[in-house]
Amino acid sequence: MKVKHLLISAFGFFCFGLGAVGVFLPLLPTTPFVLMAAVCFSYSNRKFYKWLRGTSFFGSYIVNYEEKQGVPMALKIKSIIFVWVSLSLSMLIVQTLWVYIVLSMIGAGVTIHLLMIKTKTPDSIARPQARPTT
Repeated sequence: MKVKHLLISAFGFFCFGLGAVGVFLPLLPTTPFVLMAAVCFSYSNRKFYKWLRGTSFFGSYIVNYEEKQGVPMALKIKSIIFVWVSLSLSMLIVQTLWVYIVLSMIGAGVTIHLLMIKTKTPDSIARPQARPTT
């Protein structure tokens, strides 16, 4: 059982590393890797799970996912802007037609994906129901 926890924890660190790199590389997704790391740590190492969930940057990804709250509109806008700025810079550097086409398709796909994710609003936060008085 100890080896299983060690392997799951190692995979969690691998996923976390990919997620951290994905913050800076627009084609490498951050959220799926961070969520996978959180799942791995929740099974194998509660200390790292609590640490990851408590980080100021990645913690919100996990909390929003676990509580099915969605993604704040401001984060969606920032993400879309970051994707298109990064892809545009790549297009300017390479200046090849097929790269323009491929990167434009990737950018359109990422943009559509981000727009389709549930948007977190103050109303989407689950509130406890009041008990009826009799």
